[in-house]
Amino acid sequence: MTDKQLQPEIETPDTEQAEKQSNICTDKNSKHKKLTKKKYYKELEKLQGEMVALQEWVKASGQKVCIIFEGRDGAGKGGAIKAITERVSPRIFQVVALPAPSERQKTQMYMQRYIPHLPAAGEVIIFDRSWYNRAGVERVMGFCTEQESKEFLEIIPFMEKAIINSGIILLKYWLEVNMEEQHRRMLGRINDPRKIWKLSPMDIKSYSRWYDYSRARDEMIMATDTSWAPWYVVDSNDKKKARLNIIKHILSEIPYKKTPRKKVELPKRQDKGDYQEPNYPYRYIPEKY
Repeated sequence: MTDKQLQPEIETPDTEQAEKQSNICTDKNSKHKKLTKKKYYKELEKLQGEMVALQEWVKASGQKVCIIFEGRDGAGKGGAIKAITERVSPRIFQVVALPAPSERQKTQMYMQRYIPHLPAAGEVIIFDRSWYNRAGVERVMGFCTEQESKEFLEIIPFMEKAIINSGIILLKYWLEVNMEEQHRRMLGRINDPRKIWKLSPMDIKSYSRWYDYSRARDEMIMATDTSWAPWYVVDSNDKKKARLNIIKHILSEIPYKKTPRKKVELPKRQDKGDYQEPNYPYRYIPEKY
């Protein structure tokens, strides 16, 4: 599908409706506080340093952490996950973004394909969309029945209770973006060759179903917002602020401690001895920059 084919299907949203559409928005005053680029990167560097400290604690203590990110298309889930993971080890922090289920998986218990990805000791697993697909895209787009979605919402709090009872720290985030901002970001994906891969035919179909997704979101959160596994809503209309707020919140919710580290000193290098560099035509890449 080409950019020209996609463009006409994205209509400009009613801005008045966009202001009224969500009752989930967070602190409205925070929207007017300017966050400079310099301030953002300074805060991000500090918070990412703390994420490394959290990582070392998880590794040393054998803790198990599972973080779920949900939200509309273009809400900023991928960017938030990148900000969390770009300075930590991919062996500890692992991102799970499952494709559509296979024909075999469709015959299994719904949660079956997610369970193998839950964390073992010393791991932080981040779900870029999760089992909550059943209450969102699967329900809205007709990939499951209303009865299947209803049963999922009834069962999942007990499933999450079992997950937590197994020793896993479970955090669930819903990234909330308004209609106008989603419109702007979707057009950005169409017009930017670096982002077009993020846009699928399903995203275009979903775009037109704003209020169906709103109803699905409302019912999902109200049914699964429990004392043991609460939903945390993030105002994601400003991506940079959202990323900082998410990392800050994760650090506040996990009782990590700074792990003592031995002082590191580099050893003396070995003597050259009889080593000689070979006269071999190594294939260096062209230096274009």
